[in-house]
Amino acid sequence: MTEATPYGLEQARAQLPHIASEALAGYSSVITRHGKPVAVVVPVDQWQAAQAQHRPNLLALRGSGRDLWPQGAAQAVAELRDEWQA
Repeated sequence: MTEATPYGLEQARAQLPHIASEALAGYSSVITRHGKPVAVVVPVDQWQAAQAQHRPNLLALRGSGRDLWPQGAAQAVAELRDEWQA
């Protein structure tokens, strides 16, 4: 993977079509403001892969709340739900 090309904010604004073409070709760009990075333009597949990698797996939480609720809490919640549905 190559290093992202930096663009100043005004330069990025003027060269947005070029930056989009670079992303389509698989290259990333960093947009800076006063020399500090503020945004990154990355190829969509790279972004989707990163999102999938950081997506929490709900099955990993299975059983993690055991013993947090007092005995009979399920009944109390059911009664409250029924009260609001009436």
